[in-house]
Amino acid sequence: MRFTVSSSALSSKLTALSRVINSKNSLPILGDFLFEVNGDTLSLTASDSENVMNTRLTLTDSDGSGRFAIGNHDLLEAVKGFSEQPITFEVDTDSNMARISYQNGQFSLPTESADEFPQAQHVGDDATVITMPNNMLADNITRSIFATAQDELRPVMNGIYFDLTPEHLAIVASDGHKLVRNIVLNIKSDNPTSFILPKKPATLLKTLLAKDGEEVVIRFDERNAQVTFGDDELICRLIEGRYPNYNSVIPQNNPNHLTIDRQSLLAALRRVQPFANDSSNLIRFRVEEGNLQLDAEDYDFSKTATERVACSYNGQPMSIGFKGSSFIEILSNFDCQEVVVQLADPSRAGLVIPSEQPENQDVLMLMMPMLIND
Repeated sequence: MRFTVSSSALSSKLTALSRVINSKNSLPILGDFLFEVNGDTLSLTASDSENVMNTRLTLTDSDGSGRFAIGNHDLLEAVKGFSEQPITFEVDTDSNMARISYQNGQFSLPTESADEFPQAQHVGDDATVITMPNNMLADNITRSIFATAQDELRPVMNGIYFDLTPEHLAIVASDGHKLVRNIVLNIKSDNPTSFILPKKPATLLKTLLAKDGEEVVIRFDERNAQVTFGDDELICRLIEGRYPNYNSVIPQNNPNHLTIDRQSLLAALRRVQPFANDSSNLIRFRVEEGNLQLDAEDYDFSKTATERVACSYNGQPMSIGFKGSSFIEILSNFDCQEVVVQLADPSRAGLVIPSEQPENQDVLMLMMPMLIND
């Protein structure tokens, strides 16, 4: 079998696929790329047994069809160094060798039988289908993934929850202390259903999705999801279990509203946070009309910091504690100019929402308060 492919196109596809492969694998062949040649099309696959990614390339020349697997590291490092040029593979499946030639040289690598490569779990025919623009899916994953947990006892909290209802699609993540809820108003279904996307495939999609508005198709059943975007396809095993009722923890009436420039608050928090206690990371928010004061203190090391930020506030004067690092993460995952912080009292969760919502969406982030000693 012999075929020729563009070096830059191959390098780009292999780099994307390599993100699926683990550094340590339960099966040695999971450290390989799977090549499948059929006519003038090359299909490439990488897997870690729970996530399988496929992509396609058009060949410039092809003689014969076949399948083989080849180690990811050496091949990827070799093709990364090429300028744009044709690369020719000559594969002998009898001797399990591939000879790769290019303008100024050649190299050889051993191959393995493609039959040893594990098959992807396919999504059933009764799967639910969600279609949305790639930039919308990428933005929602980016906004949510930081709030997922790392909890061995509650694995359902370790992923992003997609909740499809007759009213909307909600995309939710929470670790029990902070929560992100994105509502997509123009995606809905008469048959309510849901799935929990694990963190690894979510991270892959966040990295690999283009943001040109092209459609992404998500097909999912009770066990697996298939995400198709352009020439690429990601099949992943879902987290099984029941996600907590996220709506029950979102306060419906926080009457005290603080409107503030997001970048100004973010910069102030970053300056004050190093002075907070390392174990609690507590920052006190003292808010009154026209002024927000941030206080951090670590009496064990005789460190204190105070900074004031101008704001617009309509409500009762209040002191409330929040974890500084978590509040910084929340502000960093908005892209609006101003945010509105909605508060009730020092013992109830605070909501952070953008001053202007994305089109056809409703975004909010929630922070649980921390106990402060007045």
